[in-house]
Amino acid sequence: MDIKEVTASVSQELHLFQERYKSVLHSSNSLVDKVTRYVLKQQGKQIRPLLVLLSAKVLGEVGEATYRGAIMVELLHSATLIHDDVVDGAEMRRGIPSINALWKNKISVLIGDYLLSKGLLYSLEHNDYRSLHLVSDAVRRMSEAEILQIQKTRSLDITEEDYLGVIGGKTGSLIATSCAIGAATSTVSEEHIARLKDYGEFLGLAFQIRDDLLDYTGDSKKTGKQLGIDIKDRKITLPLIHALRDSGRGEQQRIKSILKSSKQRAVRSSEVIEFVRAKGGLEYAAEVAEGFASKALGSIDPFPESDAKRSLRLLVDFVMKRQH
Repeated sequence: MDIKEVTASVSQELHLFQERYKSVLHSSNSLVDKVTRYVLKQQGKQIRPLLVLLSAKVLGEVGEATYRGAIMVELLHSATLIHDDVVDGAEMRRGIPSINALWKNKISVLIGDYLLSKGLLYSLEHNDYRSLHLVSDAVRRMSEAEILQIQKTRSLDITEEDYLGVIGGKTGSLIATSCAIGAATSTVSEEHIARLKDYGEFLGLAFQIRDDLLDYTGDSKKTGKQLGIDIKDRKITLPLIHALRDSGRGEQQRIKSILKSSKQRAVRSSEVIEFVRAKGGLEYAAEVAEGFASKALGSIDPFPESDAKRSLRLLVDFVMKRQH
């Protein structure tokens, strides 16, 4: 499925958002403007602003507050990606050099801070307090989830509950927030806002589990992600959690000894991948992702049929079938 099928119902609104987003990014400081123009080159599918627009349209109309909400979540998302690349020491982002690879860590951190503050000020200037509250809570959840992941990765004792908490915070929170912001600009019904927020939360969980599965099944030429890179980075995701849980003490110790050593991870990641496959970790994770996808669809089921609702359904299908 092509992403254009998903965006068709809001194609005009998405184009208008993109034009306004470029305008908001502009800075009178020549270096800031140069870096933020480069940020635009790194833009992906813009799923989060798309969800703001779709969530507003499924309940009513896209208005000025909707566009502002879409701009704010994309500013925040871009800021977190830049900061993530610094933390991870990543040199590439979506097939081109990362900000930190070109301008080093100090500029990267400051640009991330600039984008975050730009989004917060943009909301305050227009009195979008509901959106500001939702985004601030998402930032809190994202930060806590990142710290929990670091904490659990060091000790190698992450449970499925821990993992879902991490990906719910790191991925689900901003996707859920995008849906809630869009809904809140189109309705006063707290029940409808909550339903769309739930849709986003479940979609985010399904999205991240599918992404983690690509580490074991993906084609690096298509995904841009080297097979087993999560293992080499000592990231323990659901397929591996299930495989370890379904193993005896001896096998657990053997796999954990590989994970503890950077040298061992570098040369024996294929051994871990084979272990996960043999233990049914891939099938289990795929099943859990399907469960969250079904919950996402169930959350929007009561809404009247419309092109926007069809797009929300298609997006779930797109996430579940993505190969990159």
